[in-house]
Amino acid sequence: MCKKMKQSTLILLLNGVTILALFFMVFCLVCYSRITTKLNTANKYRYELTYNANRFMNGSSYLTNEVRAYAATGNQEHYDNYWNEINHLKNRDIGVEKMKEIGITAIEQSMIDEMSNLSNTLVPLEENAMKNVMAGNEAAAIDYVYGKEYESSVAKINQIKSDFLATLDDRTLNEVNRLTGVSYIIFCCFVAVVFMIVVLQIITFRLLKSRLLKPVVEIKDQMYEIASGNLSHPFNLEPDTSEIGMLVNSIHSTKTELKKYIEDIANKLSLIAEGDMNQTIDIQYLGEFLPIQKSLIRILDSLNDSLQKIHMTANEVSLGSDNVAASSSIVSQGASEQAAAVEELSANAEEISSHLDRIVNKAESAKSCSTEAARQLMIGTRQMEELSEAMGVISGSSNQISGIIKTIEDIAFQTNILALNAAVEAARAGAAGKGFAVVADEVRNLAAKSSEAAQNTTVLIENTLKLVEKGVTLTGNTMATLKQVGKGAMESTDMVDEIAAASARQQEILSQFTESIHQISEVIQSNMNTAETTSTASEELREHARSLESAINQFKLRQ
Repeated sequence: MCKKMKQSTLILLLNGVTILALFFMVFCLVCYSRITTKLNTANKYRYELTYNANRFMNGSSYLTNEVRAYAATGNQEHYDNYWNEINHLKNRDIGVEKMKEIGITAIEQSMIDEMSNLSNTLVPLEENAMKNVMAGNEAAAIDYVYGKEYESSVAKINQIKSDFLATLDDRTLNEVNRLTGVSYIIFCCFVAVVFMIVVLQIITFRLLKSRLLKPVVEIKDQMYEIASGNLSHPFNLEPDTSEIGMLVNSIHSTKTELKKYIEDIANKLSLIAEGDMNQTIDIQYLGEFLPIQKSLIRILDSLNDSLQKIHMTANEVSLGSDNVAASSSIVSQGASEQAAAVEELSANAEEISSHLDRIVNKAESAKSCSTEAARQLMIGTRQMEELSEAMGVISGSSNQISGIIKTIEDIAFQTNILALNAAVEAARAGAAGKGFAVVADEVRNLAAKSSEAAQNTTVLIENTLKLVEKGVTLTGNTMATLKQVGKGAMESTDMVDEIAAASARQQEILSQFTESIHQISEVIQSNMNTAETTSTASEELREHARSLESAINQFKLRQ
């Protein structure tokens, strides 16, 4: 930074010089006024000295002229004028007194004294001349005032008078000329001071314009550009040690700091936009910019935390979707196995139905063959019907349906658990898992229906077990009854009727069982469809999770 005089110092210096010049100008005015007064006084004194010198000399000349005129003419008027001058007018004495009051030099005083002495030497001659005039001796009177002695004294007085006037005029003229010269010098100084003040004001204006006004205008324009957000606008003023220079240095520093902050913010935001979240705020923000630094740090921390949580959630969703897909495959496989078992059970039921049809036909044939034994066989038939019903339930329901129902309950339980897991994972996935949550709910409902159907079937099996117990009892009774078959054909016929009735009952139960099997088959088919739907949804969820994970992997996060 170059060193320059401060504007305040320069203005103070120029104003100080101007004030000194003004004081000097006032001094010159005062001196000029005094010199002018002295010059006027000197001119006045010159005039008065000359006037009184002439009054002194004219008074002396007047006395000489009057006394000569009186000597030559004898006119009393001249005599009276002479003594009037001596006694009353006294121009000589008054002129001398006035000159002394004004001020005369010693030389001039000596000239006056000499003229007075010479004039006093003429007084006796003049008195003698006037006495002779009064005596009538005019020739003697004229000789006194026109004689060599009188003429010599008058000539000396006139010579001294001329020298006195010359000396007096030279002295007073020199004083006037001196004062005039001093007055001219003071006037020239005054004009020079006025010119210097004008020049100083011009210099001050130019300096203020070049070193204050022009930089202030440029600073104003620069501050307007800064306020408009244009930090790249050229600013050609160079900083220095003056006030304006330090202000310029502050503006340069302000622009540098603002550019540094803006470039840092733009760089960080650009890297964030490119996915690089592993950023730190290295520049220390100062003053009012500190909240911006804290906000950037909070934004980076928040984005890193949120994206890391999203990344973890995406991994969990991806893993959960894989588990759901695997579980859906297991459910689908189990449903397929259930369907196969149900088909086999349905085939066995049809075969039993076919056997029952043949039994009914044979029972009818037996009934028609033995009319006599009809009554006895009817009893046996009813007992055998109950026996056949119980034994059929034992063989058809207890042995096969129990295992199948157990399998269905296990599958429904597993399906319900998987559906619950899927619902939990869907809830974790948020909006992306809403569709999968609906599917999971459907699967859970179907599993509940399967479980309900299995429970209903279990109730049937329990009823069958009761019938088995009853069948055991009936079997004992039937055995007792059958001992009596040989007693008569009637008993045989009755038994055949009972067998036919039991066979019909078994056929009805078998029909109901077949209908239950169809219902189970429909449930299993629905489970298969649901499993397929769940598998498809899980595949889509897994693809979404992988897409989300791929998108998150594009961000460079903090470790």
